[in-house]
Amino acid sequence: MNHAHEHSPHSAQHRGGGDHHAHSVADFRRRFWISIALTVPVLALAPMTSRMLGLRLGFPGSSYLQFTLASAVFFYGGWPFLKGLADELKARRPGMMTLISLAISVAYVYSSAVLFGLPGQDFFWELATLVDIMLLGHWIEMRSVMGASRALEELVRLMPAEAHRLRPDGSVEEVPVHDLHPGDRVLVKPGERVPTDGAIVEGRTTVNESMLTGESKPVEKGEGSPVIGGAVNGEAAFTFEVRKTGAETYLAQVIDLVRKAQESRSRSQDLANRAAQWLTWVALGAGALTLGVWLLAGKPFAFALERMVTVMVIACPHALGLAVPLVVAVSTALAAKHGLLIRDRSAFERARELRAVIFDKTGTLTEGRFGVTDIVPLGSLSEADLLRLAASLESRSEHPIAQGVVRAATERGLAITAPEEFKAIPGRGAEARVAGRDVKVVSPGYLQQESALPAGSARLSEIAAQGKTVVYVLVEGRVEGALALADVIRPESREALKQLKALGIQTMMLTGDAQAVAQWVARELGLDDVFAEVLPHQKSEKIQEVKARGLTVAMVGDGVNDAPALVEADIGIAIGAGTDVAVESADIVLVRSDPRDVWAVVVLARATYKKLVQNLWWAAGYNVIAIPLAAGVLYKAGILLSPALGAVLMSLSTVVVAINAQLLARVAGKLRDVP
Repeated sequence: MNHAHEHSPHSAQHRGGGDHHAHSVADFRRRFWISIALTVPVLALAPMTSRMLGLRLGFPGSSYLQFTLASAVFFYGGWPFLKGLADELKARRPGMMTLISLAISVAYVYSSAVLFGLPGQDFFWELATLVDIMLLGHWIEMRSVMGASRALEELVRLMPAEAHRLRPDGSVEEVPVHDLHPGDRVLVKPGERVPTDGAIVEGRTTVNESMLTGESKPVEKGEGSPVIGGAVNGEAAFTFEVRKTGAETYLAQVIDLVRKAQESRSRSQDLANRAAQWLTWVALGAGALTLGVWLLAGKPFAFALERMVTVMVIACPHALGLAVPLVVAVSTALAAKHGLLIRDRSAFERARELRAVIFDKTGTLTEGRFGVTDIVPLGSLSEADLLRLAASLESRSEHPIAQGVVRAATERGLAITAPEEFKAIPGRGAEARVAGRDVKVVSPGYLQQESALPAGSARLSEIAAQGKTVVYVLVEGRVEGALALADVIRPESREALKQLKALGIQTMMLTGDAQAVAQWVARELGLDDVFAEVLPHQKSEKIQEVKARGLTVAMVGDGVNDAPALVEADIGIAIGAGTDVAVESADIVLVRSDPRDVWAVVVLARATYKKLVQNLWWAAGYNVIAIPLAAGVLYKAGILLSPALGAVLMSLSTVVVAINAQLLARVAGKLRDVP
């Protein structure tokens, strides 16, 4: 496994000067507990404590001990904030660390000056408790931040450390996964994880790929079937040949895509960043104004200074800085876990505004293979007998039409008899003896040539008008019936379009197929509009036409011949990617090749936007009340906030934002409704 992919995806989310996330959770935890231990004697020696308890806890020189302990709390506990101040000023982007550092520095310098002779009152205990609460708030918040990326970290842990590689003599050797190379053969035992991408060369089993692709049911695998590194083997051992390793594997690509998506900037993030910068300047201005107003009102300098410190602490734009990145981290990891790979954050945000989804037909709404859609008896045989005889004959042919007929009989549980004397009729069909009878499956052209084309029936005329492929079944020289075949519509397509319409989204189809075929699919699925006989280079023009109607448009295609249309659309969604996730023309990749996942994208995008708005309003809006309260507007009513209480409120707002982002995971229940 390529370890370049194994770092935390959150590492770059708070780029810039005062990135307190450069400090580990353990570092904040350690600083918090040590600072708490130092704060206890500071509180015990504070004059306020003596007054409250009615005891004299001080002793000669105790004020200097208090100063020493408070200095330790300031320099050791406050170091992450002081370092952040230097980084922010160096980057000329003052923010949260600037406000916190100014608040604790002013409190420390002023209190120290009072101790050494300046008239006034120190508040070492307020300083120490302020640092403690800030450390606690950051520690809790960082744990929430790490939790936001937990789903992605689970993906990283999916890859096992070792593999059972087969030697040329058939013996097994244990090797680290990173020592595997393409061409190696590896044994996977029941219950073990597949160590890397490859294809099965021996054995049959079922494989659980739910953590990788969102496919909830175990997938049956046999010889030639691809397997993905990180998937869990089921009931039987198998041997596979390594095809991809390291950064080329599906899991490594997923992790890389998710990491890039989480780090990519978006319109919401830019808005939050601008708001945070403005709030920083507002806090600095409000702090200075608070100091001046209280001094002009005749209050002691210590009182005015404490109000200023409280304003700067409570107005820290920390929650605002986390409002967007946390939601981004949660939604992107949640999407990846359900097989929705977001390559472009801005496009994903636009998905909430979708008003039209245009689907490619072949391989997207349909399966891209022939299937029997109609059975028309024209003689004495039943539909089941017609299909059984045709499938028995066609079981010897590799033609796509023949395979479609055989598959239809197999799906209906019909017994297929091995044909005898099988012979192809070049360009016209095939013939053989089935259960002692002469059977032919031929094209209409063959019957025309033989002047044996039956009189047209209303049903056959209707089928022909739909552009389907029709073949006739002859038994002992008599035309007994006809089979109509067409590209099989995916069972999931009807539900996908129904779900999208329930969201108020128009559904359309874009295809190079004939008009008759396209109209049949459109009627079957209830599409709002259809564009047929469109050449590949014309697809982007059709996207432009729909956008000209004032609709926000998504194009859903296979990411290869649909590339121009995917790029032209407001949101390009690649379907059918399977294990090849490197679809450069798409904004979002649907791993499961399930059109219902388009609905899942819209649902997740809308839920994500809702959380973003909630977080931004909470992070910025609470300051409307908090800043005046911190400044002391309710002083006459007996309500006055200390710096420590201000820090509690600021930290609380940050924790609320973090928890609200985590609640986005509840939408996973809706996504799981797509089986």
